[in-house]
Amino acid sequence: MSRLKDKYVNEVAPALQEEFKYKSCMQIPKIEKIVLNMGVGEVKDNPKALENAMRDMGIICGQKPIATVATKSVAAFKLREGMKIGCKVTLRGENMYNFLDKLISISLPRVRDFRGINPNSFDGHGNYAMGIKEQLMFPEIDFDKIDKVRGMDIIIVTTAKTDEEARSLLSLIGMPFRK
Repeated sequence: MSRLKDKYVNEVAPALQEEFKYKSCMQIPKIEKIVLNMGVGEVKDNPKALENAMRDMGIICGQKPIATVATKSVAAFKLREGMKIGCKVTLRGENMYNFLDKLISISLPRVRDFRGINPNSFDGHGNYAMGIKEQLMFPEIDFDKIDKVRGMDIIIVTTAKTDEEARSLLSLIGMPFRK
């Protein structure tokens, strides 16, 4: 069992049950999945860019990403329907906890002038979304092997009904929210 999952079972779940007065252990919110998404805008000029982005994302999360395609044609962006424009990965179970542990304890503290993540990026249904500006914050990425610095979106999907419950869950797990 990963360190973060063990912490959830032994510390976080009992604290949440006490804080929100849940009658059943099934009401306690938990993390369902983590979705990583990387849009690759330069793919229309450089077809190799998508391969490099997928390689980087695969190294970061340890799972093979899938390509995302455009659902609509947009002439202003020179985009046609069905064109590959990015990649995404959905992490669940052990991979999800390992990635979250790495993000909290290693990657986020490596960011220069890091003061915490935005505590207001909840969607109203208990899910948290954050964006990172460069993939170099992950220790697996070798600076010499990347072709371009790319950012990505990280969405943490929880079973919480409200943002307050989700914020409490993520805080207890160790997410470094800005004060």
